[in-house]
Amino acid sequence: MHELAPAHKRILLKLSGEALMGDDAFGINRATIVRMVEEVAEITRLGVQVAVVIGGGNIFRGVAGGSVGMDRATADYMGMLATVMNSLALADTMDKAGLVARVMSAIAIEQVVEPYVRPKALQYLEEGKVVIFAAGTGNPFFTTDTAAALRGAEIGAELVLKATKVDGVYTADPKKDPSATRYSRISFDEAISQNLGIMDATAFALCRDQKLPIKVFSIFKHGALKRVVLGEDEGTLVYA
Repeated sequence: MHELAPAHKRILLKLSGEALMGDDAFGINRATIVRMVEEVAEITRLGVQVAVVIGGGNIFRGVAGGSVGMDRATADYMGMLATVMNSLALADTMDKAGLVARVMSAIAIEQVVEPYVRPKALQYLEEGKVVIFAAGTGNPFFTTDTAAALRGAEIGAELVLKATKVDGVYTADPKKDPSATRYSRISFDEAISQNLGIMDATAFALCRDQKLPIKVFSIFKHGALKRVVLGEDEGTLVYA
C-alpha cells in the first residue's frame, strides 16, 4: 500500500517551549517530547523536509521571577539560551528515535552546537536531516515566532506550522464561547483586521510580506501534524 504523497515538501515547525512541559509546571516532560518526536518522525518518513524553531518558555519562565526589573536585552539573551537547552533535548530525543537531527544556533556556542549557516542548513534538509534552529534570531527584542518566520523564509519553506494547544484559529475563545467556530482558512488581512493575535506582529508581517502561509494546529492532537502535511482540513490556514 502506497503512502499518500505529502502536499508540502519542506516545512518549518514552530514549537513553544511550554509545549514540552506536558502537565508539569516547568522543564521538559519526557513522555511529551517523545510523543512529539514520533509525530515528526512520521512526516519525515513521507519524505517531508523538516526544520524546527523552539521557544524557551518552559525553562526561562521557570526562573523568570528573577527577570523582573532585569534589563530587557539581558532577559532576552537568557531566553535564547533556554531555547538552546530545549533544542539539545529535542535533538537527543530525535536521535534516539532514529532521526538524524542537527542543532544550529544563532548565537555562537561552538563547543555545544554548530552556528547557523544558511547553506549548511539547506544541505542538511536536502539530506533528510531535521534541522533545529536554536537561540531565536540571535537578537534581543525579537520573539521565537519571528525567528520561525525568518528561518522559514530563508530556507524556502512552503509552510510555517505554528503548533499550539488549540486545533486552529477560532472566531472567539472556544473555552469561553461554546458557539465559537474554527476557521478552516483566513487571509492575513482578515486576521489582522480581526486582531486574532496568531503570532506577534513582526512575525506575522514577515510571513505576509514573503507570502509564506501559516498553519495553526494542535500539537497535542494525535496525527494532526501528518494530516497538515498531507493537505487535509486540519487546523487553520492563514494565507496571503
